[in-house]
Amino acid sequence: MLRVKLSTVSALVLACGMALLSGCASLKADPTEKWSPNKIYAEAKDELRNGAYAKAIDLFEKLEGRAAGTPLAQQAQLEKAFAQYKSAEPAQATATLDRFIRLHPASPALDYALYLKGLVTFNDDLGMLSFLTRQDLSERDQKAAKESFESFKELVARFPESRYAVDAQARMVYIVNSLAQYEVHVARYYFRRGAYVAAISRAQLAVTDYQNVPAIEEALYIMHRAYDALGMQQMAADARRVLERTYPKSEFLTRGFRSNPDPWWKLW
Repeated sequence: MLRVKLSTVSALVLACGMALLSGCASLKADPTEKWSPNKIYAEAKDELRNGAYAKAIDLFEKLEGRAAGTPLAQQAQLEKAFAQYKSAEPAQATATLDRFIRLHPASPALDYALYLKGLVTFNDDLGMLSFLTRQDLSERDQKAAKESFESFKELVARFPESRYAVDAQARMVYIVNSLAQYEVHVARYYFRRGAYVAAISRAQLAVTDYQNVPAIEEALYIMHRAYDALGMQQMAADARRVLERTYPKSEFLTRGFRSNPDPWWKLW
């Protein structure tokens, strides 16, 4: 009797084991296994259009392997980078684009790769909330802005006739303005806390490193006020003279700092 029961238990254990193995096998089955590269690409594009970025990325990765060494694989790599960008994965998108640029230096899509790399680190999504926070791009970390600028700069230098060059140039202007405004933002912060030497240093950095940008007006005003607060009247007068000559209608000299300045940077 005991032998029969043990046999029954063994049979049940074996059956369960087979069921588990069967389940694992079904889980590992790849539905795209028999798909052609063109079908994978079409399905990936559909997922991308529908905003299913994770699914699109997975399909583009499969396509890279299936169509390795072909133009379609290169296209899949770029499409994957775009999907990563749209899904807010900048590190992954940048890594994908760096790999593409390294492996395909003669690709006819290289200008697009550089443009997309610039977009990945270009922060232009602030406008939706800026009317509530009064924050602008210049108050954010500038490392990403500088990386974006370098990508756009390389695109414009290497491919001046590219369809992306005009937009890249406009974004470069935006970034330069942002970098200058960042220095002024910091200078204003120091000035309002009585750190006048530090305020002058950051304002001078904006004046020296950037030219013909809106932020220079306030930088000169900060220098004028900070020098005056330090009792350095000659330097204060020099800064005011430059401000008046460069911006003869400057409101800073009549109204002082703006309590809630309207952002200069809304280009899109």
